[in-house]
Formats: sequence, structure tokens, C-alpha cells
Amino acid sequence: MKTYALVFLIITFSINAFADGFIVIPRPHPLPDPFPLEVVYHKVDVKIDGQTAVTKIDQSFYNPSQYQLEGFYIFPIPKDAIINNFTMIINGKETKAELLDSEKARKIYEDIVRQMRDPALLEYSEQNIFKLRIFPIEPRSEKKISISYSQILESNNNLVEYVYPLNTEKFSAKPLKNVSVKIDLKSTEKIKNIYCPTHEVDIINKNDNHSIISFEAENTKPDTDFKLYFTKNSSTVGLSLLSYQSGKNDGYFLLSASPSIEIDNSNIESKDITFILDVSGSMSGEKLEQAKKALLYCVNNLNTGDHFNVVRFSTEAYSLFKSLEKTNKQNINEAKRFIDDLQAIGGTNIEEAFSLAFKNYEESNRPHFIVFLTDGKPTIGEMDNEKLVKRILNANKDKSRIFTFGIGDEINTHLLDKLTDETNAWRTYVSNDEDIEIKVSNFYDKIQSPVLSDLKLDFDNVEVYQTYPKNLPDLFKGSNLLVFGRYKGNGNAKITLSGKLNGKQKEFSLKDKFASSDDEYSFIPPLWASRRIGYLLDLIRLNGEDKELVDEVTMLAREHGIITPYTSYLIMEDEEIRVRSGRLVDGLQSLAPRPELKKENEADYFRIKDKSGRGSVEVSEEFQSLNSATNYSQTQQGKDRLLYKDSKGEIKNLSQQVRNVLGRAVYQQDKFWVDSELQKQETKNKKRIQ
Repeated sequence: MKTYALVFLIITFSINAFADGFIVIPRPHPLPDPFPLEVVYHKVDVKIDGQTAVTKIDQSFYNPSQYQLEGFYIFPIPKDAIINNFTMIINGKETKAELLDSEKARKIYEDIVRQMRDPALLEYSEQNIFKLRIFPIEPRSEKKISISYSQILESNNNLVEYVYPLNTEKFSAKPLKNVSVKIDLKSTEKIKNIYCPTHEVDIINKNDNHSIISFEAENTKPDTDFKLYFTKNSSTVGLSLLSYQSGKNDGYFLLSASPSIEIDNSNIESKDITFILDVSGSMSGEKLEQAKKALLYCVNNLNTGDHFNVVRFSTEAYSLFKSLEKTNKQNINEAKRFIDDLQAIGGTNIEEAFSLAFKNYEESNRPHFIVFLTDGKPTIGEMDNEKLVKRILNANKDKSRIFTFGIGDEINTHLLDKLTDETNAWRTYVSNDEDIEIKVSNFYDKIQSPVLSDLKLDFDNVEVYQTYPKNLPDLFKGSNLLVFGRYKGNGNAKITLSGKLNGKQKEFSLKDKFASSDDEYSFIPPLWASRRIGYLLDLIRLNGEDKELVDEVTMLAREHGIITPYTSYLIMEDEEIRVRSGRLVDGLQSLAPRPELKKENEADYFRIKDKSGRGSVEVSEEFQSLNSATNYSQTQQGKDRLLYKDSKGEIKNLSQQVRNVLGRAVYQQDKFWVDSELQKQETKNKKRIQ
């Protein structure tokens, strides 16, 4: 019998390798092995004016040993950046360092070392990287470093990119107590499409020309560079395109649509909105009081030109008005009295509540939103989940958006989620220890001012498919719509976004190029994969398991490194079967066999069949987050349920054993990194070689 050698990509992992943005001790005598120092904090302050960026960094490192050490501080500098200031704390005082060529720096360093002083010298080791030699690093003490550099940011079709090498902190000996990045962004042109694909950021838009972007985390080891994109565009709705294409495979794209921050009232669409509130007996006490405050907030913040109504329901349903009424002082005051008088008593008649809401709605040229709040399952009227959904959707002749709020755990998540999925809205769940008023008011702030409804996208010259969101939502003031998808073909294309504003058709277009070969935006494939996986998992959850869907989820999750309790179970199960059948070499699994963790994740996966309870709510929230992911952290749903102990008894997290390289995943197996491309090969009668 012939033995075949399997050729594959394995990236050797070495703890002694130098990396960027940390202090490493290369010859730490009398210590036995090289090691990186602990990073206490890492603070980044960036000011961007147009395309000029000034980055200031403050870091503190700690030497936990009892020895005086010598080390290197290594930091990658973006291409063409100019280091305009370097300072370091010496004997408690901030001292500026002189930038010298490497030959002069080395000579001065050696002279000061001989004098046992504390030098800090800056030298370039290669393009985009500089090294800082530091001696001495005193035992059990901190070493503080401050750096400042400026750069001109490149602009491509008005799209500007800023990158900060935060990835380096994964080499810290311990998690960082604090990491923060703050960007003060200004431009003489209108700023749009602000987007960070790598981190969960907070964006505060001061006006059309000024925004503050911030990220902060505690007790963490950042392992991804910080990336920020924005466009400069004077259009009412700005469009931008990023595309990724590698090899002969179809490409991936990201389209962003963002309205101006400061919008004239003529460009804000009036809306019809009906609030439906559950006032059954189970809503009594604090829940009802919070819900009433939430409704009052919404009513007080209706726009001029909006029409509204309020429906309360328990055993029966009652409506504030017989039809939606204009927003004026008299109607607002009447609504306040109606809300103040609400009391919790009786059963839960969801069918009658929606029937009354649709009966009292007359079609208009305004979009109609329904905000539905409930804490229970139907106990009166139609109680069968499938039949109730069908009746509500049949009554929804004008295709109103139904936004749902599930309060507590004793709710039918399948009912609420099918209503939102079928009406192109979204769902929100409020746990028993969360504040209903805060959740509802935050939601209302997002939908308060529609800019464009009934959206459609048209692409010429390229074929796009598997785009997410599957159906486009409405576009609101202050929002940024992100559409991920696949494409065939390449070259210049015209993209047109159309929709309705106060009954009139509006169009916004962008001419840009779909890349034929470009791997710069490698963050796009895993984010697209997360959205498709979330979409497929929701199909399985709401409609029943299908082998083809399960196989695709498994394949996509493995290929793109979307590791959650649900996908990790599917991957482990699939690879266990293929190893037993000889179709996969033992030792080349993307996820190493971990029976205890697999058993826990199996329980997670089969919770998708639950229609109520805490587990059902958690599954619904995590699937929606996957299906709407905008950054890496949102692809790691259920991360806290992926802990395990390795052979040394150390606690590890499965999600940290995967990295995305050039649009695909590689997995850590002990001292090796294994390429996910291996899984596409049939390996019967083949074995691993090293």
C-alpha cells in the first residue's frame, strides 16, 4: 500500500519571536528564557484633520522580576509617517529623546550603558518599524513611554483609512489593565460612513464636520490592529465601497450608506407609529412603571409631521385613538393621560392587539412602524405560534415594520423573531435585571428620524449575491447601513441606492471599482461569513434543522474562524467523524478534540429548539448579533462559554486559538498554526508529516 505525504501550510509558533509594540527581553540573564514585559496600560490619542493624523501614545510596562534588565521596545510605524516627538520617563522626569541615525544612536547607547545610565534610543530596524533599546529596566518597577508621530492618510475615491498597530499587545506577559483609543476627527468637508471593522467603538457626531470615536477595554489582550474608515462627501446620503478578491474565488464587498449628521427637516421623512403595550397581570409593578416611562419618552420625542397611536392589551385590546393622529400638543397630552392610567391586570390577547392596531391604521405615503412590548405568551385568542404569526402577517397588508421587545424570559422568542424577520425590522430583549425605559428609549432614538424608506440597491457590470442584510432596512438619521456580499466579475461599476422620502423616489449613486485582485481589506470575508452564518442558524432555529444548511454553517465557520459555542460543536463533530472514517489526518483538525467542551457546546447548539426561557432568549440575541456583525468582536458570540483547561491545567479560550490571515482562518495546534484550507482536501490514506 502506498503512503502519500500531505503538503500543507503550518505556521510555526515561537514564544521567543520578536513582534511589534512591546518591550521584549532578548537576553534576560540571569533569567532562563526571553519574555515580554507586562503592559500596564496603553492609551492612544489621535487627532485627524482632513487627511493629516497626529497620533500620541502613552504606555506603561512593568518588570515583575527581581533583576535589572535590558530590553527592546519595538513599534511598527505606518508607511510614510514622520516621528515628530519621542519622550521617555527618566528618574521620574519626562525627557525628550533625539532622533538619530542607527549608527550614532548605537554609539551613544553603548557609551551610556558603560556609565550605567538610562538611555532611550530610537532606531529604524526596517521599513515601518522602529526599535527602542532600553537599559536599565529596574526590578519590580514601571517603565513609561510616550511617543508622538504624524502622517498623511491616503484617500481613495474619498475613502480615508487610519490604522493603529494595537495587535502587538497580545504579546504582553499579562492582560492589560486598560486600553483606550480616542480619535478626534475633523474635516472641512462633510464626514460620512465612519466605520471601525475591528473594535466595538463609540461614535459621537458633533456635527457634519466633527466626530469623536473612542474604544476602551479593561483586563484584555488586544490581538487586532485598530482600523478606522471614513469618507468625505457632500451628498445627503454618502456611499462608499470596499472590495476584497483573492485568487480565482469570487470577491467579497462592503457597501456603506450614511446620511448627513445635520439634515434639513425637508430631508427627514414623517412616520406613522403605533405603540402596542402588554398590560396583562404579569406586567404589574416595576415592569409596567418602566414601560410607561419608555412610552412617555417616545411620545414626547415624536417629530412634527408624525402620526401616532397607542394600543394597550390584556384580556382585551383598547386603542387611544380610532385612527393614527397628528403630533400636536392636544394629542400628546391625551396620550400622556392614557399612559398614566395604565394598570396591569388580565390575560394576554396578542391577536386582538394586532387586529385593532391594523384596523385603526389607514395607508399613507409615510412608513408605518409598530413597536410591540410584551412579557408573555398568548393566553387568550389564537395561541398557536405558527397560526398567530400567519394571522398577524396576513393582517399586515401595508407591510408595516414590526419591532418587538421581549421582556423577561417567559416569552415565545420564535413568535417575536418571526414577526421581525418577516417585516424587515429587528428584535430586542430586556432581561429582568435590565431597565425597560433605557432599552426602549435607546431604540427610539435610532428610528426617530427616517431619511429613506423601502430601500433598493442596483449594481451594474458585476453580479452580486448572498448580500446581508437579506432585505434592506430603512435608513435613519445618525445611522450607517453596512451591506456585506459576494460578487462575480470586476472592474468599474455604478451602484445606485434608491428609496422613498415623503412619498417621492430618491436615488443616490456611486461609481467605484470592484477589485480583480486585492487582499488589503481582509476583514471583509469573516464579517460577511458571520452574517451568513447568523442568517443560516436563524433559518435552522425557526424552521427546523436541514443537513445542507448545517453543512454550510460548519464549512463557513471553519474557513473564516467564526468560533462560537454553536459552530465549535458542529466543527468538532464533523472533524471527529472524518478522522474516524480516514478522510482527515488525526492531528490536523482545526479544533483539537476537547470532549468536555464539545459536550457543553452540544447542549448550547440544541438550545436552538427552545421557544422560551433564558436559553432561547440568549440564542436569539446571539444569532441576531452574528447576522448583523459590523466588527470582529461581534463575531465571537458566546465567547465566555468557550473556556477549557489545557494539558498544563491552564484555562484557555477556544476563540483565541484562531487568527484570520488574508481572509481565511488559521488554527493554533500546540506549537503550530494550521491553515483551514486543509479541510477542503480529501486526505484518505494520508498522514501528517513535520
